[in-house]
Amino acid sequence: MACHSRARPASAGRQHGVSLIEMLLVVALFAIASLLAASVLTGGIKGMQLRSAAKEVAAQLRYTRAQALATGEAQRFVVDPRAHTWEAPNGRHGEIPRDVAIHFTGARQAQPADGLGAVMFFKDGAATGGRVALSVDNAAWHIDIAWLTGEIRMRRAEVEP
Repeated sequence: MACHSRARPASAGRQHGVSLIEMLLVVALFAIASLLAASVLTGGIKGMQLRSAAKEVAAQLRYTRAQALATGEAQRFVVDPRAHTWEAPNGRHGEIPRDVAIHFTGARQAQPADGLGAVMFFKDGAATGGRVALSVDNAAWHIDIAWLTGEIRMRRAEVEP
């Protein structure tokens, strides 16, 4: 029996494929492209700040209503457009970015002081009602509080000139 040995090509010991560094580079490029696309679709950083602020205010209004229902006592949510801050029950408070314009419409009787906006939620869930309008450049969100039910709705709005 004759033994035949085959010559191996020089590259037979190497595996062809993608290195870890090449794979990480591609993933990083996809992440950057996705971030750029998201910022274009959502109106950029200011647009993302606006939506985030609107969601936070709406969540805190819902929290205030839930506290009124849970405790059986009236609760107040206060927004200060000049200071760009809000306050909710149990020491909750926060800030709204300076780039975001704030306009409050509500019952004058619920306002704790001039320049402050407030919504009172009662033990049955009803409220004094109102609207917190947040805007940046040509984008706006309205957070509406129904006076009869205390329901909070957040919706995109047209910027008023």
